[in-house]
Amino acid sequence: MTEIIKGSCDATKQLRKLVEMVSVSGSTVLLRGETGCGKDVVARAIHDQSKRKGDLINVNCAAIPSELLESELFGHEKGAFTGADSKREGRFEASNNGTLFLDEIGDMPLSLQAKLLRAIETRKIQRVGGKGEINLDLRLICATHQNIEKKIEEGLFRADLFYRINVFPIEIPTLSERKDDIPELIEHILSEIETSGSKIPLFEDSAISALKEYIWPGNVRELRNVIERSTIIFSNKKINAKNIRENLLKINLPDFKEEKKIIWDMTSELADINEEKENDDSNEISMPHPNHYKKWFEYLDQIDLRRHLGEVEYILIEGALRKSSGSVTEASKSLKINRTTLIEKMKKYSIPKVGND
Repeated sequence: MTEIIKGSCDATKQLRKLVEMVSVSGSTVLLRGETGCGKDVVARAIHDQSKRKGDLINVNCAAIPSELLESELFGHEKGAFTGADSKREGRFEASNNGTLFLDEIGDMPLSLQAKLLRAIETRKIQRVGGKGEINLDLRLICATHQNIEKKIEEGLFRADLFYRINVFPIEIPTLSERKDDIPELIEHILSEIETSGSKIPLFEDSAISALKEYIWPGNVRELRNVIERSTIIFSNKKINAKNIRENLLKINLPDFKEEKKIIWDMTSELADINEEKENDDSNEISMPHPNHYKKWFEYLDQIDLRRHLGEVEYILIEGALRKSSGSVTEASKSLKINRTTLIEKMKKYSIPKVGND
């Protein structure tokens, strides 16, 4: 059920709608998103709502050695290779009448991709060392945190396999994109921990605010680790913002006065922010502001400034092009830069030009 996807912000509501739409079909789903953002939870929600009679079978393609992955997926016959002392059922067979979840499919060896493509197309498999084909009725969900399009260009991923699994793509939002869900996520994680008999701490408002300000490179998985850590260090105690920064996020804070001054000088010239607007509870879209970086070094000990600003620029250019259906002219207007400047930046970041504009 979609109830296992916790949160009530707009990004989470949109995610639930997509899950509800695709669950009733048998279409292949591709979940995309950063590590730790909850792709496995979304896969479980799709399976549970699909009402399929079989099990949800998980396979992490990155965790199984390439030489063993074929046997793990398709099974093997007795004597198929050294050590194959008996016949073994693979994950495909185990997911018959259920759902097969191939996590980190971007890490699947190229040599196995052709066999996977055939299994998806025909819904039939052949065990390693076997001769006959086995018919299957399964739902396939794939997931990756990688840029598969780039891997296709590099010759590391088959384009035809990508098109086969990319029937219904779902982009999982990062925790930073759904920071308003953090209080609800904390409550849910604490309730799970409490049922195991552990004494849980109490998060004060300042602690919640500190958690919402954090960058969360590890997304929901990192949040869960921090909450579990809190039950060990602050069992049955109150937690404030200082505890979050100094005791739970495990950040050592050397003297960064000079680095702070550089960041502040760079961002303060970009725009001034009205403090009253920061406390405004209106429904206007909240855009990131340079002053948000003032608290960076309270949580993290360093920042690769050039890389970070480059990634932000790349994302904004891609977003503007998507909005304008590939029109460079319209995208340049959205970004308020010259068309020639945008073209140069697209070349710099290897962003393909789409259309005849």
